[in-house]
Amino acid sequence: MDINCYHFLKSDQTLLKFVRYNPIWYRYLTRDPSRIDEVEKEAKKFYNKTFPQQVERANSQLSMMKMLIEFANMDD
Repeated sequence: MDINCYHFLKSDQTLLKFVRYNPIWYRYLTRDPSRIDEVEKEAKKFYNKTFPQQVERANSQLSMMKMLIEFANMDD
């Protein structure tokens, strides 16, 4: 693996953990270190940190809060 790529992974623990969970990326990065951007994108998908995933999570939490509020108002 390219030394710059290795240091980049070591500087970001979430990326390093992602590559450890998905060892195929070691092979990809060894052959083509410029694919580090792809690793970042895939890690975001894996950890549910993309914008659409965050919006979906916020919507589900909001709907749960709405449901709890409605349930609390039913007891009145």
